Amino acid sequence: DFSPRGGDRKVEGYQAWSKEMIDLADTLPVQEGGRVKPFSTYAGFTMLRLHGARSMKVEGDSGPVKIGPTALLLDCFFRPELAVKLPTFRVDNSAVLEAVGLKTGAKRDRYSYEDLESGVDRLNELARSFAEIDQKDRDPMQNELLDLADNVRLFVSLVNHFAFARSPIEMKDGANPGQATDITAVMSVSPVIREERDKALAAKKPMPQHITDLMRQVASLAEYADTGLIVLPPGDAKETSWHSAGREIMDVVEGGAPDPQASITEIQQMENLVRAEPGGESSFRPLFAAWRDGIVKRAEARGEYRAVPMEARYNRMDWFLKALVCYILGTLAMAVMYFAELGFGARRVARLCRFGVWGFVVAGLVMSVVAIATRCMIMQRPPVGNLYDTIIFIATASVVFLLVFEWFTRRGFALALAPVAGMAMILLSRMFEVGDAKDHMDPLVAVLASNFWLTIHVITITLGYAGGLLTALFGAIYILLRGLGLDAGSADLRRMLTRATYGCVCLTLFLSLTGTVLGGIWANYSWGRFWGWDPKENGALLIVLWNLAVLHARMGGIIREWGLHLAAVFGSTIVVFSWWHVNFLNVGLHTYGFTSGKGVIWMIYLVVALFLAFGFVARELERRRARAS
Repeated sequence: DFSPRGGDRKVEGYQAWSKEMIDLADTLPVQEGGRVKPFSTYAGFTMLRLHGARSMKVEGDSGPVKIGPTALLLDCFFRPELAVKLPTFRVDNSAVLEAVGLKTGAKRDRYSYEDLESGVDRLNELARSFAEIDQKDRDPMQNELLDLADNVRLFVSLVNHFAFARSPIEMKDGANPGQATDITAVMSVSPVIREERDKALAAKKPMPQHITDLMRQVASLAEYADTGLIVLPPGDAKETSWHSAGREIMDVVEGGAPDPQASITEIQQMENLVRAEPGGESSFRPLFAAWRDGIVKRAEARGEYRAVPMEARYNRMDWFLKALVCYILGTLAMAVMYFAELGFGARRVARLCRFGVWGFVVAGLVMSVVAIATRCMIMQRPPVGNLYDTIIFIATASVVFLLVFEWFTRRGFALALAPVAGMAMILLSRMFEVGDAKDHMDPLVAVLASNFWLTIHVITITLGYAGGLLTALFGAIYILLRGLGLDAGSADLRRMLTRATYGCVCLTLFLSLTGTVLGGIWANYSWGRFWGWDPKENGALLIVLWNLAVLHARMGGIIREWGLHLAAVFGSTIVVFSWWHVNFLNVGLHTYGFTSGKGVIWMIYLVVALFLAFGFVARELERRRARAS
């Protein structure tokens, strides 16, 4: 969680859902983003979008309660009176709330719907006016306000999804004035309602007012239930889109349902489920289990439940978080190892720490591999298909490359870098996931839907990115050690780092060139041309040309050790541009990534520029000292 935290909010009447209830709900299949997934996945990314984290803490009746994604969405659907009190909305700029006339806390804070409710009308009004401004012309506050307005609309749709089960239909006909009924009762008599409507149309008379009022209420409730929770598998095996409760209601009322009685039974089951919740979990959970089991059976019959339990386990295990912990521990063990050996000469402690580094790094690597393999089995495709996939894949590949290098050199240098590289890349992946708040296992765009080309082109080019970043890492370490005098003038250490950097340049060139040629063949197959000067293609070509230039300059004696490492560090900007920056350009056929957060890119470029400036200054000072002596 890279977002602000306030004190735990007191929510009167809040009781935590039991673990059994959460486990039950986690594996409820829902359709969203073009695929069937577990409720836990849908809830996780919804909470990330609204809250900026996958957990929140509140003070309930029995003390502190940690609310996860599944619990939050259960609250929204079945306990809306409590959900509106939870600090659900993350606001990074208090000026947004000031603009709609609301009191604010800290500049970055979280708020409940109750906190925002009095300003929602003004929020939507401003959002409509800001939406007319071109995105590139909006300031950060306007974009933040638009995001908040979207999140509030999403939240309102969630808490009102089952409004049809809570809000009775008011009968306004002369025979039963003021009487109320359930929506399923209206669905049951929908043939009579349609007959009355058709008679009025045939006679060219206005529809009876009580029929008009009835249909208006039904349509309003069905509209709330038409989005959010798409959880009903259709009876027709050829139909790929699942149904919402709202669609089932309107299909019956308008006469389009193939089996009206089955739809009425389905909606009645939801009514019973919602109305059981006030009686406590003891009465609610058995009904929820029966409802879920029915949906699971239908999903299994359609062959769409295969990956749901596996994905729910993947969500619970959170393998990448565990890998991150291992890499952090490995980094700490590495620091103790060098401190013990260089600071105190405690070789036994250093040796034990070395084993610890190996253990933590290998454990983190195994967890990362398990996570990526599980994602492949869930998605039924190779491991790299979007920007998030590339981050975790590069993290894993970098650690593998460094461990292989360590196995051959036995110098401890690559081993020391492995946990740092793994930790940095997994932290980046988690930051990206929080900022993007989208499910990265959803189906790919049509042009990428080829497992063969995803395997041989995308994996190869992504390994090239990993090689390029490792090249820059070795170069940066060389510049720091030599520039600060930490290498004690060791020619052996400098030679080892230079060989490592040179080898990584060769590896990057081979992988990038191979991946670029394979990409051209795929482009010719998919788009009818081998090369189109697309920004992504140009970026890949730049990586190839830069590494060729570095190799030729090194072989020709134009650059020596300092020059090779400075060139390696500069090469990272080309890799970052090709891998990451082209997604911001919104140009070309390869723009599959996100379009916000450009500041991170410029920060990376700034860090590289500072490294280069430091390197050039250090080299010049070294030359002056050499001439003076």
